[in-house]
Amino acid sequence: MSKFIIQVNSSPYGNGASFNAYQFAKAALASGHTIDKVFFYQDGVLNTNHLNSPASDEFDLKQAWIELHQQYNIALVNCVSAALRRGVLSEIEAGENQVQHWNMQPPFTMGGLGELVSGIEKSDKLICF
Repeated sequence: MSKFIIQVNSSPYGNGASFNAYQFAKAALASGHTIDKVFFYQDGVLNTNHLNSPASDEFDLKQAWIELHQQYNIALVNCVSAALRRGVLSEIEAGENQVQHWNMQPPFTMGGLGELVSGIEKSDKLICF
């Protein structure tokens, strides 16, 4: 079985890439593979915005990522630079930037590209969406 890192580069809505990443993750786990982390990069960081509020009859992708983390203990890591550029802040970044509000909460965490690179070294495959 393989150990994956999944990189999500697309926003949660507007195209199907982020949903496809989620579906791939579920299928890989169901097949016995492991996922070290999901790394949200570029517009992918918008998946982690806790202010995303899809209609009640729409799929809630943010919540789906959270449930995947809860079930399989998969790290959900935002690229901090990409997130800050797109207005996605954790409580720590809000404090460091003297902003009163934040819109990213656990289990999502902030990390850098170094974390992605070190994870790639320990994994068998990087899958990008």
